Amino acid sequence: MASFVYDSYFYNVYQQNVNFAADTFYVMLCTSSYTPSRTDAHRSDVTAYEVSGTGYTAGGNAVTVTISATDTTNNQQSVVLGGTTWSSSTITARYAVYYKHRGGAASADEIIAVNDFGSNVSSVSGTFTLNSSTSLTTMT
Repeated sequence: MASFVYDSYFYNVYQQNVNFAADTFYVMLCTSSYTPSRTDAHRSDVTAYEVSGTGYTAGGNAVTVTISATDTTNNQQSVVLGGTTWSSSTITARYAVYYKHRGGAASADEIIAVNDFGSNVSSVSGTFTLNSSTSLTTMT
């Protein structure tokens, strides 16, 4: 499975449910049991697959999500999904799921994108590092 933005991302941006300049965003880690689906729309669609372990708090960590200036030459826009770390952790994850954090029920949090690591990544009494990644959106 490749990394992608969820189908609901576009709807939520167009409906102004997600505001990259003003909203709070988090990233949560999921196990290899999760099968990412473009039709997943809310954090509640993936919470059953969230990792657990030493140094990891359910819901994940706050991150920055930014949008680049529009590239009018190539009709593209980049979404930069921020990175984070979980120090002194013992966890194994296959996916990172980015979402808008509303501070309440998981069913209210809009998911944005999933980052597939390609295989399980682990930390054992160490730091689990998630690097920032960029998703390119072509506007045609």
